[in-house]
Amino acid sequence: MSQHRSLKGSSSVGAKRNVLKRFERVKLLKSRGQWKDSDKALGLPKTMPDE
Repeated sequence: MSQHRSLKGSSSVGAKRNVLKRFERVKLLKSRGQWKDSDKALGLPKTMPDE
């Protein structure tokens, strides 16, 4: 029985992701000047990754 392609490991690590983790979104918003230190990390706006 073969393994489903979504379960395969290291071959897809280099692929471009279109979903960012919360800390990545905060970092991106900080670099764009859209983040203040008093803002909450919940309910962040959707962000497209640069690149």
